[in-house]
Amino acid sequence: MSNFIKEILERNPVIPAIKDEIGFKKALEEDSEIVFILTSNLFNIKGMVEELKEKGKIVFVHADLVEGLSHSTYALEYLIKNTALDGIISTKYNLIKAAKKLNVRVIQRFFLLDSISLENSLKYARETKPDAVEILPGLMPKIIKRLSNELNLPVIAGGLITDKEDIMNALGAGASGVSTTKTELWNI
Repeated sequence: MSNFIKEILERNPVIPAIKDEIGFKKALEEDSEIVFILTSNLFNIKGMVEELKEKGKIVFVHADLVEGLSHSTYALEYLIKNTALDGIISTKYNLIKAAKKLNVRVIQRFFLLDSISLENSLKYARETKPDAVEILPGLMPKIIKRLSNELNLPVIAGGLITDKEDIMNALGAGASGVSTTKTELWNI
């Protein structure tokens, strides 16, 4: 399944990441094939996914951030069965493993704070075998290059991406894509 995400990112390296209603409405009109829903709740997630799918979008939902659902595998299964999502984003090991068993595409998100978190991220990505990894913050060219080389997975840089230079630096370092909530960067 990793090739699926890699091919999409080759065509659409900047991923709209939705954090509010304004971003949601703008993402509906964007040309990007893929969208990340970062914040939602139990009441609006189904409708959000449906509207984006009607516009032909590939939708990944950050399963950890759906308000009203716990971080349990039952909550994940509910989300998968009750929306038309294409995949999930999560930092939770148990959700990554469960989603893989349910044949759902997975982007494993890592917060890289120091060398220990980097080593642990490499270890967990090798164990869980996600379809892609997303690293935050996305402003670390050396780390992006290392992860791209060592994991042989699409690496998405996210977090603190504020301008075109940040996007170009991340892509130049080997990131397959960049996710950002900055709507003015979605068409770069």
